[in-house]
Amino acid sequence: MAFHPSQLEAIQHRDGPMLVLAGPGSGKTTVITHRVKYLIEHHQVDPSAILVVTFTKAAAREMQERFEKLMDGHGGRVSFGTFHSVFFTILKYAYRFQASNIVRDEQKNQFIRELVDQYELDIEDEHEFTSGVLSEISFVKSEMLDLEHYYSQNCSEAVFKKLYKGYEERLRRGNLLDFDDMLVMCHELFTQRKDILAAWQRKFQYILVDEFQDINKVQYEIVRMLAKPQDNLFIVGDDDQSVYRFRGAKPEIMLGFTKDYPQAKMTLLGMNYRSTSDIVDTAAG
Repeated sequence: MAFHPSQLEAIQHRDGPMLVLAGPGSGKTTVITHRVKYLIEHHQVDPSAILVVTFTKAAAREMQERFEKLMDGHGGRVSFGTFHSVFFTILKYAYRFQASNIVRDEQKNQFIRELVDQYELDIEDEHEFTSGVLSEISFVKSEMLDLEHYYSQNCSEAVFKKLYKGYEERLRRGNLLDFDDMLVMCHELFTQRKDILAAWQRKFQYILVDEFQDINKVQYEIVRMLAKPQDNLFIVGDDDQSVYRFRGAKPEIMLGFTKDYPQAKMTLLGMNYRSTSDIVDTAAG
């Protein structure tokens, strides 16, 4: 297969951090899968030491299937997953969590509704209010914000604090955790237990992250810890997109990557392989 020079530069990158800016149709999935293949075949990297992370189960599954097809079924020990699945696996080993410990959406909604009744709040649209409060709770957790300095858009500061603390108390009482807890608890675990962090650092010596523009603060902090000390962190993203900004995604994290890693290499996948030249020229103009 023939590669564009920028694709080849990314695929053959050896060690250390690298930022790959890749718009839609520029072949980023091809670059990621071929880079993993290159690490294994040309640098004899153990497949089990490679972690590929993306944001959705469907994207992770597609990436894994394309890689396994590329390797004719011989690269199965490479880890593919979402941030939540990877971090939950880490928590399972540390705390013996099971899938039954993950709170369901209907349970989260019920917790907020019960708290609304408990505090006799006058709500016009219960569904909209519940959804809004849960989104804000997620934002506070994912950005590691101080609850004392957070101002809710759905209710007063005092009411939001009550709802937040009541929601957290119900989770803990039921030995439950939500998706944001997976991230927060993993961050706390790595911060407090350097021995556990070191074990996972030895496990995953090469980390590749897709759709990096959609990362939030706590995800980024965990990935940075996990990638040390080698910092073999290979990130791919499109600085023109951030489809998950409502979940706390911060594209500025990606744009500040070279400040956090001054030694990082950077390349731009400038070719669009999905669109005709007329479409690309029109979009560029």
